[in-house]
Amino acid sequence: MNVKLIIGLGNPDKEYEKTFHNVGFLFADFLNNKTEVQWKRSKNFEYFKEGEIVIIKSSVFMNESGKAVSEAIKYFSQKSAIRPEQILIVHDDADIELGKYKLQFNRSSAGHKGIESIIYTLKTQKFWRLRIGIGGVKTELLAKLRGRKKAGELVLKKISNEDLKKICSVFEKVAPEIIS
Repeated sequence: MNVKLIIGLGNPDKEYEKTFHNVGFLFADFLNNKTEVQWKRSKNFEYFKEGEIVIIKSSVFMNESGKAVSEAIKYFSQKSAIRPEQILIVHDDADIELGKYKLQFNRSSAGHKGIESIIYTLKTQKFWRLRIGIGGVKTELLAKLRGRKKAGELVLKKISNEDLKKICSVFEKVAPEIIS
């Protein structure tokens, strides 16, 4: 894995802070908190650099993530071209149990709209993905959902402190695999 860009997906605006759909942002913030580096701003993303790796939070809505990824590739390819296989996209995944994750390469979107946007923009699915599990969340809402039809409601739900601890434990496990 020769990753040069780590891109955390989520939705901008205060109303989406600490929702399950913003797990990618939370991971980027987690990595940033391990450094003393300040976030810098570009048109469609915020970023900081950790060694040779650039960590990014897109500032476009999840379903338009391809726009931020495309801009980031152009912005950071000034010295040498960044290829899709050098990108790691971090996002929520309701098909994976809360507290678990999957690090994968060259996978379909599996219905994730942010990933669909990236695949469409890059014209390839040959990039890395860190899929952070949010499935099996115990909420009143989940009891009503029964099925994928209303998964959008789950991903926009605020994360409880208990669930946030499980998500942060995933961050602790996976960060050393990605940044050494």
